[in-house]
Amino acid sequence: MNKPRVVVIGSLNMDIVVETERSPQVGETLLGERIRFIPGGKGANQAVAASRLGAETAMIGAVGDDAFGQELLNALRDDGVDVTGVNCISNMTTGVASIYVTEGDNSIVVVPGANYKVMPDDIDKNEDKLKQADIVLLQLEIPVDTVLHAARKAKSLGKIVVLNPAPAQPLPNEIFSYVDYITPNRSELSRYTGIDAEGESLETAMQRMKKMGANHVVTTLGASGSAYLSDDGKVRMISGYKVPTVDTTGAGDCYNAGLAIAVTQGKSLDKAVDYAGLVSALAVTKFGAQAGMPAEADVQCFAAEQRNKN
Repeated sequence: MNKPRVVVIGSLNMDIVVETERSPQVGETLLGERIRFIPGGKGANQAVAASRLGAETAMIGAVGDDAFGQELLNALRDDGVDVTGVNCISNMTTGVASIYVTEGDNSIVVVPGANYKVMPDDIDKNEDKLKQADIVLLQLEIPVDTVLHAARKAKSLGKIVVLNPAPAQPLPNEIFSYVDYITPNRSELSRYTGIDAEGESLETAMQRMKKMGANHVVTTLGASGSAYLSDDGKVRMISGYKVPTVDTTGAGDCYNAGLAIAVTQGKSLDKAVDYAGLVSALAVTKFGAQAGMPAEADVQCFAAEQRNKN
């Protein structure tokens, strides 16, 4: 089987991860337990995950001309990602994410830096990469105008487009018509549709998003698993995998990469969603977004263990 060819257009951040026993209250100072500097960014995380899962992967984005930028590029190269589409911008800081990890969960503040200098022209300059791709992954840590242009360009070239609409922000209605798979979590789904996507309203919200134009709607539900809309417009649930949680940072990025790989391999939507859940479950068992991304061999071992349990 040929390697899937994936292009990720998005952010590169240095994750400054602070581990604390609990989150500080407003005006409160706490002593943290540990600080780490870890390569991240939703785009870069997805690129690393796709590469480790066996895809030929290229990244389009931007870093600043600082030490963080070079470290992020080196990390991607080490994982076999083509970074010739990543600009190094003079007199600009690289994107940074401040992440507070408490009891296995996290809260994040992102300062975009060079990520907000990824322009539509950068997509046009890398059209050759899009032409060679099977699938294009997009997120929202770069300017929305650039994301729209990238989706439009990819679709005009006949490529499969996956949009991870995070972090949630206003989107032009036009973009949904270029998206083959949109992957909000429950809160993002609620924000985009204006429907509280809890309980019985989940199906209504997903149907609303489908009417907005995306071909397939997949909603991640954390430890509960995933939901997707079947061809008959009904919600189908895929259970999550029970694993010891170490760090949830990057789990959604791993999920999107897994979904993209499975789609390019011709898996049915239910199988693709299950595979995405499988790989993202493995990701939360290790510390660090990119460090936690599993290799395909690890995924196959984990899948075999799950089958043996059943």
